[in-house]
Formats: sequence, C-alpha cells, structure tokens
Amino acid sequence: MSTRSGIVVVGSINADLVVTADRHPQPGETVAGRSMAVLPGGKGANQAVAAALLGAEVTLIGAVGGDAYADVALSVLATAGVDLRAVARTGGATGIAVIQVADDGENTIVVLPGANARMTPRLVEASAGAIRDADVVIVQGELPADATAAAVRLAAGRVIVNLAPVIALDAPVLLRADPLVVNEHEGALVLARFGRPVPADHAAVVEGLLAVGFASVVMTVGGAGALVADGGALRRVPAPRVPAVDTTGAGDAFVGALAARLAGGEPLHDAVRFAVRVASYTVQRPGAQPSYPTAADELPPLPADPAA
Repeated sequence: MSTRSGIVVVGSINADLVVTADRHPQPGETVAGRSMAVLPGGKGANQAVAAALLGAEVTLIGAVGGDAYADVALSVLATAGVDLRAVARTGGATGIAVIQVADDGENTIVVLPGANARMTPRLVEASAGAIRDADVVIVQGELPADATAAAVRLAAGRVIVNLAPVIALDAPVLLRADPLVVNEHEGALVLARFGRPVPADHAAVVEGLLAVGFASVVMTVGGAGALVADGGALRRVPAPRVPAVDTTGAGDAFVGALAARLAGGEPLHDAVRFAVRVASYTVQRPGAQPSYPTAADELPPLPADPAA
C-alpha cells in the first residue's frame, strides 16, 4: 500500500480558543477557568493535518481572514506538509471556535465562522483540477452548503461526506458519499431529512441510511467505537479503553485517518479499524491538531473483536 495518497479536503479553517475548567457551567452560572490557549483548528484543517501526519499527500481548499488568527490557524498545516496553495485570504476575520474542556474530557464548542462563511462555489471551482484528480475528496458541514455541493459535484474519485454539523445538501449531492461519516446524533438527523422514521437503535439508523441510498455509512459512537456498513452485514468496531483527557478534534482525526487508508486502497472496514485507533490516541492528549499521531507513533490496540 502506497504511503503517499491524493486527498483533497474542502473545509473549514479556524483558530481554537481553548479554555479548561473543572466542569461545564449550568445555564446562567459562572465557573472559574484554569487556562486558555489559542490553537489551530477547524474540521477541514483538522482532517487535513490528521491525514498528512499519517503519510498522505493532502491539499486543503478553504479560507482564512486577514487577522492575526490566520497564521495560528495555518501553522500546523504548514509543518505537517499540507498543500495550502488553494487557501484563500479573504480579509476580515478568520474562523474562531471557543472551546471549553472539562476535567472529564468532554467539551462544548461555539463556532464563529468568519472567513469560512465567505467560501463560495467560485472559490471552490478555482481548484477544480485538484478536486477532479484526487483519489479521495473530504467535505464536512462547516462551509456554506453551495460551496460544499460544488466540491462534491467536481469530485471524480471517492467522496467522504462528514456531515458535521448537518447542513441542507440536496439528496443527489449527499448520496455521493462513500462513506457518509456521522455520529449517532448526526445520523438520526440525516435519516429524518429523508423523511424516514428515526429508530432509537444506532444500528437501525445505519441500516436506514443504507436503505435511502447511501453506498456506505460509518457511524462513530464515542467511546464505544464505530459502526460500519457498505452493503453487507453491519459490523461493529470497538474502541480501545483509554483515559480521555480532551475529545476535541477526535472525530476529525478519525476522518483524516479513514481517508488516508481509503486513498491507499484499504477496504472500508479495515480503514475504520485504523481510524478508531487513531481517534483513541488523540483523546489522551489535549487539543485537536497537537494531539494527532504521526505514522511512527504507536497506537492503542483494539480490544478483541470476534467480527474482525
């Protein structure tokens, strides 16, 4: 399997303002924080970094503003070797995510889109050649829907749609996903968008998504791992048991690792098994991009999986 793969990520680029505290406040409550750091983030940027650190050849298409946060947002991307020539400088504010992390590792996030909201189909189409030539194109839900749809329509290779957050995409665009990657909440919202009843069981949601026409579906279920289905029997991939320090960006690490392995020709189930291990590695460390492993790092092993 090649260690260099052609991935194009069309997605958001942010600076993360990360505040740590003992616990999350209740509505109307004030709690004391312990620390604050400004780190690079954004779902698109996180996924690009994760894939590049694992050996993939990655191009990022997105936008930053003209403020001081732009350099912070691009800093790890550059050192990871991501091709940034298609990142537009739009002026104004760079996207910002205000993240609070509690002692149990769970986080709350408020996103100000900034330059991400200024991504247009025209800016995406300026990189049409790179998108068409990519083995794998990744999109998410943090750019305007028309820009995301433009990327999907241009793609000739495999498309990963990580619909986080869930935005309004036309069904023919959304159904290009192979796979659709969602968590349990997003999966239920997507199924409801197709006018289908939403069962309480996660596996039934995945099967419902296949029934509406998705070629493959991967559902992440936090510390329980992931569900994967691509037309055959649904399979569960259990996650390693690890102490969670910060879950910020773990889902993006999962998508980046998944893309790296799919672009290298690995079957979906095997790629998901690898991605679960990568995500489990990241939650043991603070931050998003700073927590991501390289190809040389030792990942936690999966627990025994009779279906593997």
